[in-house]
Amino acid sequence: MPEITKKEIKHLAELARLEISERDEEKLEHDLGEILNHFNELKEVDTENTKPLTGGTVLINSIRDDDPDPSFAAYSAEVSATKAGKALGGKASDTGKGKDQFPESDAGYLKVPSVFS
Repeated sequence: MPEITKKEIKHLAELARLEISERDEEKLEHDLGEILNHFNELKEVDTENTKPLTGGTVLINSIRDDDPDPSFAAYSAEVSATKAGKALGGKASDTGKGKDQFPESDAGYLKVPSVFS
């Protein structure tokens, strides 16, 4: 089994800014040694005639253009109006009211003071 020392464990813990107990140091020493041992086993595998992996699949993405469906826009507006009506207890929607009292707007967007300089 590859050796990893307590000094290396302490150094790794310091780099990670972890406080570990003596018991945890011993467990980590054992566990990390086991992990390193697995890597050494992998080093022994003969990969001489193995072709490099160039991808995980032969599938090809079939992406369509993102064209909005006109019927969806109408449906979306209807759903929004219905939800707004329910939220207002069946009253007419007040969406957009108060925009004219906002200090600044541009292309339908309300301008707010910058948070980050």
